[in-house]
Amino acid sequence: MLDFKDSVKSLGERVHKLKDNILTEEATKNALIMPFIQTLGYDVFNPLEVVPEFVSDIGTKKGEKIDYAILRNSLPTILIECKHWAQNLDLHDGQLLRYFHVSKAKFGILTNGIIYRFYSDLDEANKMDDKPFLEFSIEDITDIQIEELKKFHHSYFDIESIVNTASELKYTSQLKQQISRELSNPSESFVRLLASNVYTGRITSSVLENFTNLTKKSLNQFVSELITERLKSALNKETEQQKTEATSTLENQESASQNKIVTTTEEIEAYYIVKGILRQKVDSNRIYYRDAQSYFSVILDDNNRKPICRLYISEKRKYIGVFDDQKKESKQEINTLDDIFNFSDQLSATIDSLN
Repeated sequence: MLDFKDSVKSLGERVHKLKDNILTEEATKNALIMPFIQTLGYDVFNPLEVVPEFVSDIGTKKGEKIDYAILRNSLPTILIECKHWAQNLDLHDGQLLRYFHVSKAKFGILTNGIIYRFYSDLDEANKMDDKPFLEFSIEDITDIQIEELKKFHHSYFDIESIVNTASELKYTSQLKQQISRELSNPSESFVRLLASNVYTGRITSSVLENFTNLTKKSLNQFVSELITERLKSALNKETEQQKTEATSTLENQESASQNKIVTTTEEIEAYYIVKGILRQKVDSNRIYYRDAQSYFSVILDDNNRKPICRLYISEKRKYIGVFDDQKKESKQEINTLDDIFNFSDQLSATIDSLN
């Protein structure tokens, strides 16, 4: 059984595959939005939980209907207004606002089956906010957004808990959008703020123009350097992991020596060369080795029936044994371990045949 995160990711993949074949708003509801409601743990066929075409009288307009209402304790708690998947939601938030105003619902969702916008009344009681406190694309939803969405699941739903975090979510989202705009196109006020902290003269229009260019350049460099540092950190962690694996390998050597099998440093070095060649083709965690008295074998999935290559390394000569798609071995002499790189194509083809 899929957990909530996997269910949401699976739904995103389903939406991506189906959307181009959906021609109407009704089809959008059936194919995209009803599965979303089900993913949240609500029974779309139980009118005690989900009411389609929920009647919401608006002023003098009687019998106005919203697409879905999710009930808690027989009361509408979440209103859902649906549009065709290709429609721009910016054109339709006013309709949900009117429904929200006359109902007792605490949350409103405006969606086209791809984009989901969650609203509440954080700014003024019983009046839907102009901006959503949570917005995401189901096709590209992040783990953080999934954790926030999980709070709306039938099993975890708690109004007080959601409201307590909704305000922070709303302003965090808006701040991130503002930061993004400043990074791509710094505003005059932002440039003036930065310039006033580093420039001692009067900020004239020409100075402001110069600092606008400098600010944009500095921001790009800062982001680039930040990414570089993150990559370095990740590479350092990988190096430490490799050292740990090497230490573990040496410990295995000691154990193997008791069985008259000695795994040499050259064999381990050759093993890491093969892993390095194939890391673009297959997860390196799937590549193992097994040492025998007559050869050193590199295998896939720790399975002797999936040989990638064999190495015959002695003080006098070195050979590599590569396999064709029938697992027939062909031995080739090599002068140094670096010559293993000359067999990259054969090793990649072997991986393709084993997968």
